[in-house]
Amino acid sequence: MSSNRRTRAIRTGSLSVGGGAPVSVQTMATAAPHDADALVRQVESCAALGCDIMRLTVPDLAAAEVLGEVRRRVPIPLVADVHFDYRCAIAAIDAGADALRLNPGNIGARERVQAVARRALEKGVPVRIGVNLGSLERDIAEKLDAAARSPARIAEALSESAMRSLALLEAEGLRDIVISAKASDVASTLATYRLLASRTDCPLHVGVTEAGTLLPGAVRNSVAIGLLLAEGIGDTIRVSLTDTPENEVRAGVEILRALGMRPNGPSVTSCPTCGRTRADVFGVAARVETELERIYAAKGRPEGFPRVAVMGCAVNGPGEAKGADIALCGGDGEFSLYIGGKFVSKVSEEDAVSEVARHVVSY
Repeated sequence: MSSNRRTRAIRTGSLSVGGGAPVSVQTMATAAPHDADALVRQVESCAALGCDIMRLTVPDLAAAEVLGEVRRRVPIPLVADVHFDYRCAIAAIDAGADALRLNPGNIGARERVQAVARRALEKGVPVRIGVNLGSLERDIAEKLDAAARSPARIAEALSESAMRSLALLEAEGLRDIVISAKASDVASTLATYRLLASRTDCPLHVGVTEAGTLLPGAVRNSVAIGLLLAEGIGDTIRVSLTDTPENEVRAGVEILRALGMRPNGPSVTSCPTCGRTRADVFGVAARVETELERIYAAKGRPEGFPRVAVMGCAVNGPGEAKGADIALCGGDGEFSLYIGGKFVSKVSEEDAVSEVARHVVSY
């Protein structure tokens, strides 16, 4: 593992990004931008799974007001995501957004970007420059379209756009700036962020955009983010998936755990199953993982959290689960529950998760 490159230290609410701070995990809310209660539920759900920063879209002035209400009710920083209308960006800053995600390339006139930068500087709100291939400045897009779209060409185009935006914001005195420049494939993502890391000391928000559904998307992001973090590139991450924000968070947290950048947390051992399996091991194991993450967060992420196993049958299950503190071994539509390697009781599929949770809470 390489040590992180030295970047600017940026404050996003109560959280530090860059400057050697731990790599943070982000996701984006999918709830309607005008439904404060739904947004609060989603932010709280993601925070319980290890999310550090949540992004909310702000498509209009009413959504900026809603963001302000949500911010007063949730425990983690919120980033306002704004496109096209610079007035929404200013309104979100005034409403209490902890940071702003802006693509100067689609905001329009230079004067509008300058107005946003001045308000952000006045309020002490950092700005993330978010560049992607779909919203490059016209002259940069035309140069790219006229060339072969190799990873190197894509990286140069994205980097040029990001650095142009950076110069514009810095000309207004703004220094609290994070950069993302996302491509939708691994090779272009790696090339882009390596190039940016050589050109700026801004913290970098890394990830593969439009990466796909849960399995392919998680794999593509894990490869790109993992390689970059191992090289010391990246200060905050998002695993973009065509899936729930919660699964984005879980994937991001697992990437950091795999790299030793976050404590291991809950450990769930589960078997791949075979023809002997007569219980819903897949479903129960997935729900156990989710519930353990919530309990882990509620307990303050303690060391020595109990290890749990979910095994498919009673043939090898009890022996294979001996290293676990709490184990479920599948039967015919039910599970045998073991605590400390000793059989305790039979539990139904529908009660299996709650039984594990009960014992974990009291462990």
